[in-house]
Amino acid sequence: MWQQEVRGRMSLPFISPRLCDLEVSFEFFPPKTAKMEELLWGSIGVLAPLRPNFVSVTYGAGGTTRARTHDVVTHIQAKTGLKAAAHLTCIAASREEIDEIAAEYWAAGIRHIVALRGDLPQGMGAQEAQVPGGYAYASDLVAGLKKIAPFEISVAGYPETHPEAMNAREDMISLKRKVDAGADRIISQFFMEPEAFLSFRDRAVAAGIKREKKVIALV
Repeated sequence: MWQQEVRGRMSLPFISPRLCDLEVSFEFFPPKTAKMEELLWGSIGVLAPLRPNFVSVTYGAGGTTRARTHDVVTHIQAKTGLKAAAHLTCIAASREEIDEIAAEYWAAGIRHIVALRGDLPQGMGAQEAQVPGGYAYASDLVAGLKKIAPFEISVAGYPETHPEAMNAREDMISLKRKVDAGADRIISQFFMEPEAFLSFRDRAVAAGIKREKKVIALV
């Protein structure tokens, strides 16, 4: 029914990825207004027939969209038949708060988390934003989530190097820590040239990240 409501108003001009052996996912932002919410569900109605592997919902800096992210993720999972993944960031949050959110997702049937450190709050450095006893890095968050439940976990990778990293080698070491902590998938950040992604993929394998760990290009 929810798909039929938007049929005819929106359409996609390209071939379904399932017909050309592609695996895709879609990322959504929690809506801030009623109009944005209407657009969100309309977009999901159009994209659902493409049968993405999963769809994910972002999480605002410092947990500012916690309730909205939770509501959208659980609604997608319950009403659309799509596999939904929740973004979860650990910056400026206590370990107890993050563990509680993760447990709530598991109880709601969400089995996939996109685990991220998150952007630093404006005007704050990494040390200032760190809550004592909290998860300091995404690798710590991944390890913590695996202790709570056997989540499927995606993490971020940076083909053009994380802006806070000393260099590309140190950035790859950080990515390897996330994988060693239990990450199942790497989702790249944006890149300008295809060669950057292909080189990143090859460097990941050379760093010891197993080929069965999927590396997905964000486009």
